[in-house]
Amino acid sequence: MSASETALWPAGDTRELDVLGVGESSCDTLCMTDEPPDFGGKQELAAYAVCAGGQVATAVLACAKLGLRAGLIGSVGDDPQAEVALAALREHGVDLAGVKVVPGAPTRQAVILVDRASGERAVLGHRDPRLSLSASELNRDLMRRARALHLDTTDPELSVWAAQVARSEGIPVMLDADRRWPNADKLLATVDFPVVSRRLAEELGGTGSVQDGLRSLGCHGARLAVVTLGNLGALAGAGERIWQSPGFRVPVADLTGAGDGFRGGFLWALLEGFDPAQVLRVANAVGALNCQALGAQGGLPNRSELESFLRSHSPESWRDPDARVGR
Repeated sequence: MSASETALWPAGDTRELDVLGVGESSCDTLCMTDEPPDFGGKQELAAYAVCAGGQVATAVLACAKLGLRAGLIGSVGDDPQAEVALAALREHGVDLAGVKVVPGAPTRQAVILVDRASGERAVLGHRDPRLSLSASELNRDLMRRARALHLDTTDPELSVWAAQVARSEGIPVMLDADRRWPNADKLLATVDFPVVSRRLAEELGGTGSVQDGLRSLGCHGARLAVVTLGNLGALAGAGERIWQSPGFRVPVADLTGAGDGFRGGFLWALLEGFDPAQVLRVANAVGALNCQALGAQGGLPNRSELESFLRSHSPESWRDPDARVGR
């Protein structure tokens, strides 16, 4: 693949890191089932695994596996689960100097119920309040090290501060949001690339329409607002321009982390200097590859695997996410 003349963001920068993530890492317990949980009863699991997750950590790992220099700012406990959450990041060279170890606190954990037939999942998460970080604990120099900043809404005030610092340094800011959070407008006003879930977009629009949600995001001044649509792909908008990017048909093992992979692919393509259509196609491909293996990070590709997939696979036809049929 080659960069486009209408790049979404200019390629080529000499900063120390390509991507810096500020947000969540997790130790996940994956429970695969053949039927919905029977509350009050007992049933056997089809599969069980303990693995790494967390939305920002997974996106950062996706970037590292694609060849970007990546770093993470976040927090873990001083328990064995911390090593589960960080091991793959460390293995792939992610700078973890900004990860704080909180004595006496448990690492963020999640129990993930996965339906074996469809790969659909339900996430039951727990994050100890002691893992929260504040801007006073960080240094502006940490933000200045990277070509791009990736945030979540785990600690909203910290994310606002980090985004404001990045904006002042000319660093693009991407946000991962899948549900409402306090004072959302304050953070959205500082973000170049908000990437939100379909459910959140439908809420933000106030009408249940994905496209109305996309317009609402655009009102905050985003360079490109994006809504992820699962197997349908993604919808993006900038001003009056709309990009429709259909997804890829692949065998699905586990949808956990598909959206996080999408965001990692988005960041990689953004920094490669691709245009919006190319960026979305790459992001959809990374998400599709990631959902073919178990766990949030199990199917994240390296660059050669991604490029091979893009050469050999074509997206599905576009389907309007607001159409009544098939919703």
